[in-house]
Amino acid sequence: MSAAPSRPGREFTSDFTDLLRGVREAGLLERRRGYYLTQIAAHVAAFAGLWVAFALLGDSWWQLLVAAALGVVVTQFGFLGHDAAHRQILESATWNVWTARVLAGGFAGLSRAWWRAKHNAHHRGPNVEGLDPDIAAGAIAFTPGIVAGRTTGFAGWFVRRQGWLFFPLLTLEGLNLHVAGVRALLRAGSDQPWRRTELAVVLIRLGSCVAVVVVVLPLGQAVAFLGVQVAVFGVCLGASFAPAHKGMPIVPPTTKLDFLRRQVMVSRNVRGNVLVDWAMGGLNYQIEHHLFPSMPRCHLRLAQPLVRAHCERVGVAYTEVGLLSSYAIVVDYLNHVGLRARDPFDCPLSAQLRGGRA
Repeated sequence: MSAAPSRPGREFTSDFTDLLRGVREAGLLERRRGYYLTQIAAHVAAFAGLWVAFALLGDSWWQLLVAAALGVVVTQFGFLGHDAAHRQILESATWNVWTARVLAGGFAGLSRAWWRAKHNAHHRGPNVEGLDPDIAAGAIAFTPGIVAGRTTGFAGWFVRRQGWLFFPLLTLEGLNLHVAGVRALLRAGSDQPWRRTELAVVLIRLGSCVAVVVVVLPLGQAVAFLGVQVAVFGVCLGASFAPAHKGMPIVPPTTKLDFLRRQVMVSRNVRGNVLVDWAMGGLNYQIEHHLFPSMPRCHLRLAQPLVRAHCERVGVAYTEVGLLSSYAIVVDYLNHVGLRARDPFDCPLSAQLRGGRA
């Protein structure tokens, strides 16, 4: 982590402008259609191959290995849908939207429309109380204010151990995403025809998967197969998103930060390699992704040295840790949310966050 003092008198807005200029001149915002075509083709082939293996295995408990592998591959379609929704794949906004619908809805059973509304709010104010839906009240309490209302009974017992329970709970996250997406699409109304189309795609994907599994396998194996697939899907997605912001400073809605500091100082990168980049869908470069949401995934690694050096020059803390360390930080933070100071600036980044206040 680098944390040099900000230079007085410098216009914060120019800090990002300078970085943007360098990134654009390096060609890192240009689309990489060949890369994405290869990724999509490879994962479609893997998806089809797993269903062929499913058909050949038939009535066998070895099917649970197929289910686990399917959960991993479906996660990759979630990442590809994420990239398309951020307009990383194609120049055309319309074609990106339809690509996201097909990849996320048709292969992963996720609602692009529901996800986009939630995810856009997160990008506008990451870790900002009252603005970021990813830290809003839910099964897990992410802020001291939420913990304060859960001090007694089962809620109190749970919140004191929620860090240890977080990753086991991710086994339910895949089911939660399916249900939340379908519910949102059902509420969309008849005046939104594309949402009706998306609802049909998602329901056909989910319904056909259940139907095929139930027809081919005995009921016990079918339930186990679906449970393993959805559980692996949820864990893979959740384990990719969790290190990005959990345990980083929580920002009050009244605090004013320029774009560079608002995105960098509450985000955490995860060191890795080609395998980590693939398994996390490039989200281990969370800082670069938040600064340049439309940057193709394969360019995030190339942009990292530019972003890190720029942050050091302008005195903005750049946080990067190893994968296991990131998970340890998440568990520790969640177990101790209620013991932390209510002042979100009571942290190593306090001076810089205050420096960004209006």
